Amino acid sequence: MSVLNTTLKPFKATAYKQGKFVDITDADVKGKWAVFFFYPADFTFVCPTELEDLADIYPQLQKMDVEVFAVSTDTHFCHKAWHDTSPAIGKIDYYMVGDQNHALSNNFEVLREGVGLADRGTFVLDPAGEIQLLEITPEGVGRNAAELLRKIKALQYWVSHPGEVCPAKWEEGADTLAPSLDLVGKI
Repeated sequence: MSVLNTTLKPFKATAYKQGKFVDITDADVKGKWAVFFFYPADFTFVCPTELEDLADIYPQLQKMDVEVFAVSTDTHFCHKAWHDTSPAIGKIDYYMVGDQNHALSNNFEVLREGVGLADRGTFVLDPAGEIQLLEITPEGVGRNAAELLRKIKALQYWVSHPGEVCPAKWEEGADTLAPSLDLVGKI
């Protein structure tokens, strides 16, 4: 079952963020755009490259009123240890959420049955808490934060401009389309 267009389910979790442990709930997410960025585990190989890539665009996302929640089934204590010992992970200022009870991984349907780890899943939620975008990739393939940023810009544009859609490879400032019978079969 796809979770696209569904609403964020209630949850409680503890995260590591900027030197502190913070409790978060679904109520903390609503009201702004959010990215839930699931990854298999701390102290691994592909994960730190993705999380560092995401850390590099985090300031841009914040300017767009987007909050980031990186989630693995590790504890918030493990996230702190990784943050304190890895130069790549040490760059992270966004939430690193501990999901050892698998509530979030189950809610977003990315928990690997019988393994206890989350798949690489990216979910973008609008301010109402509705999932507007999702991407699941295999364990051995890292994601691209620049492409995620492009997609969030397109989503925000689309939501704020009813009647317009963003074509393939759309970049901020490029032309959009206004769906109509005149366009059918001509693009």
